[in-house]
Amino acid sequence: MRGLAQLRASLQRAMPSLLVALAVAIVLVGKADQAVLEPLRVRAIDAAAPVLDALSRPLGAAAGVVDRVRGIATVYKDNLRLAEENRKLLQWQQVALKLSAENEAMRGLLRVVPEAGVSYVTARLIGNSGGYVRTAMVNVGSDQGAARGQAAIAEGGLVGRLTEIGSRAARVLLITDLNSRIPVVIPSSHTSAVLAGDNSDRPRLVFASEPKAIRIGARVVTSGDGGVFPPGLPVGVVASLDHGAARVEPYAALSQLDYVLLVDYGLAQGLPQPAPVGSGQQRQAKAPDADPKRAR
Repeated sequence: MRGLAQLRASLQRAMPSLLVALAVAIVLVGKADQAVLEPLRVRAIDAAAPVLDALSRPLGAAAGVVDRVRGIATVYKDNLRLAEENRKLLQWQQVALKLSAENEAMRGLLRVVPEAGVSYVTARLIGNSGGYVRTAMVNVGSDQGAARGQAAIAEGGLVGRLTEIGSRAARVLLITDLNSRIPVVIPSSHTSAVLAGDNSDRPRLVFASEPKAIRIGARVVTSGDGGVFPPGLPVGVVASLDHGAARVEPYAALSQLDYVLLVDYGLAQGLPQPAPVGSGQQRQAKAPDADPKRAR
């Protein structure tokens, strides 16, 4: 055992010197005769080529798999990013479509307002009676300049007029309501009449100056009589003649209203003002004191 250990220690001490000597010998031989070593190098390269080729194929395949995995990860991230961008674009598309529709509706409203309009404000419908009374509620009140008697106009023509005004909302009496009476004229025949609502979709023409001159398809506009509406506001067309009673199809789609213009023509002061709230109660409270003898 001791002899083997000594031999191993001797070899370890001599090994560096032997390696250095072998390297020096190889360099000297290579410098001395290139023609002798070149065939050996070529044979060694030829012998190692198949092994190196076999080893390179799995490495190349592994590198391709890694590149594909990286590409899939990149595509997945791009897909997530594009999906998020697409979602945002769809949201903006909906906003753009809504704004485009509102813009088109506003342009349609402005085409109806005659030059005689003093001022106007745009209002949005927030409620509809939908029952026996044909009225609509809008989100504009006295704080925004709404006043009793102002004309309500939608795309196409006259809708009605304001009757009840609050600070932030108002009620529109539609031209189809039973209480609506509007002086109108048929320009083609110069026939004056009154457009009377009866809670149907088509109000009637009553008190016509020339009933026999009314024809289906005739255009109906406001006459300006009575001082409530200015002349020339488009109302509708004569749609039917039932036993001499003409029915008018309104230009404005009253069942599909979204926005209206509340136009102030400066004529509302001609309307009778509503009685102050509580005035009747005050008169009733004072009635017993008006006749002292009866009170006794």
